[in-house]
Amino acid sequence: MSSQERDNAAGTKSRRSPRLNPRKLLLTKWTAVDPRRKEKHFIVTKVIQHDAPETAIQLIELEAVYSRRSWILPWRELTDCARWLQGWK
Repeated sequence: MSSQERDNAAGTKSRRSPRLNPRKLLLTKWTAVDPRRKEKHFIVTKVIQHDAPETAIQLIELEAVYSRRSWILPWRELTDCARWLQGWK
């Protein structure tokens, strides 16, 4: 039995960072593990790509559903499972 199967059988799911494709992040939903200012649920409203379309995507615009505040951050921050969960929980 693998360690993941043991964890699932014991009822403790291990958190693994999600594998993300930056081109498919637009309109994805995220939940903050540690909400601030009542902002728990977020949506990716923009995938920011530099001038040349063949360049790699580095940034996204994330918008809080509750307050409509938005900010720009590197898309790789969403892989930090200590801060973000994929989907709305």
